[in-house]
Amino acid sequence: MSPAAIPILNTVLPFAAIVSVAGVGGWVVTTWMRIKNGYPLDGAWGQAVYPKTDRESVERVKLLTQENAQLRAELGSVKDRLANVERIVTDGGYHLDRQIEALRGESDPADKETQQ
Repeated sequence: MSPAAIPILNTVLPFAAIVSVAGVGGWVVTTWMRIKNGYPLDGAWGQAVYPKTDRESVERVKLLTQENAQLRAELGSVKDRLANVERIVTDGGYHLDRQIEALRGESDPADKETQQ
């Protein structure tokens, strides 16, 4: 090895080591997150190492699908109720205001404009 290459290696090797450690650390963290969240691990060619198709997971998916349908139906009924409440609040306020003005004996401002 030439003496001129030694300072270059002293500069490049720490960066190469940092990149290598970061790559391995990223792989470890990615694998840990996949295991934690229930994803199957990938082999060298992208195939699943242990596909989760056992009876328990199929039953769990079925229960979650049923719960999802129930929650969607409940959300639809809540939206309908909210629409009714909004209609009552917005429409009822105008009519209530007109009734209060009629009880006071004052005519409606809209009636004054039509009379003039």
